[in-house]
Amino acid sequence: MTEKMSTHQAQEDARNEEILIYLNGRIVPKAEATVSVYDSGFMLGDGVWEGLRLYNGSWAFIDEHLARLFEAAKAIDLDIGLTPEGVKQAVLDTQKANGMTTDAHARLMVTRGPKTRPFQHPSLSQQGPTMVIIMEHSRPNLPRPINLATVPHIRGLPMSQDPKLNSHSKLNCILACIAAEKAGADEGLMLDVNGFVNTTNACNFFIVRKGEVWTSTGDYCMNGITRQKVIDLCRANDIPVYERNYSLVDTYGADEAFLTGTFGAQTPVGMIDGRQIGSGEMGPMTKRIRALYKDLIEKECA
Repeated sequence: MTEKMSTHQAQEDARNEEILIYLNGRIVPKAEATVSVYDSGFMLGDGVWEGLRLYNGSWAFIDEHLARLFEAAKAIDLDIGLTPEGVKQAVLDTQKANGMTTDAHARLMVTRGPKTRPFQHPSLSQQGPTMVIIMEHSRPNLPRPINLATVPHIRGLPMSQDPKLNSHSKLNCILACIAAEKAGADEGLMLDVNGFVNTTNACNFFIVRKGEVWTSTGDYCMNGITRQKVIDLCRANDIPVYERNYSLVDTYGADEAFLTGTFGAQTPVGMIDGRQIGSGEMGPMTKRIRALYKDLIEKECA
């Protein structure tokens, strides 16, 4: 039986047992980084988050990540209580406290804070937001390409829960992941409301057909920063790239497929619904895009 993996699979690192975590203006040991059971994030998934990646002493595209965080907070009427510069300084302070220089991943989370009573209304959160930064030593560890299974859970309409919003309410994606695991795959391939291929439960999704790179229209997918960097790199390097509707039939016949995300950058896909994609290994276009992205990171984080 093939060993199960995920796009966020990392090498074990004993240093993560001793990490320090940012919690509401303090940097505390892991065991002391606790929040109230009344916190709106714990109780209702009422919050927003960002993932950040550390390369060579610099957080890649941090200004874009923070802009997305503040836009998401504004969308749910959540006052973070700090400026973008203040949040950036909190990230840098946490990095310094942990002595991290590269191959680290941060999850920055902001919730509406503790509630006075255990009910839904946001006015019950009266103590201000909860802000946490978990920073771990983290090097991706994928011994083989990811295998996907199409799942019945879809990326929904913007008026229900806009997929562009990095919210703490991830149950739909978790159910998609569970369905994929039940089908013997690593992660779930999710369709949009019209039945076109969209994203996985955790990452944005691309295919390669006859030298062209295809991804979804963006109408129903996560507002991925790495996704946009790949599109921009293709356009800058004369690689035909299209944001378009395409079906599972198009996908099964692809020469290559890969995922994009802050943690894994570009992750190759070997099989979808039991069908081998191309050679089943990382294809030449994926390798080329990975090399272009690595060069971009080196310039960004020089």
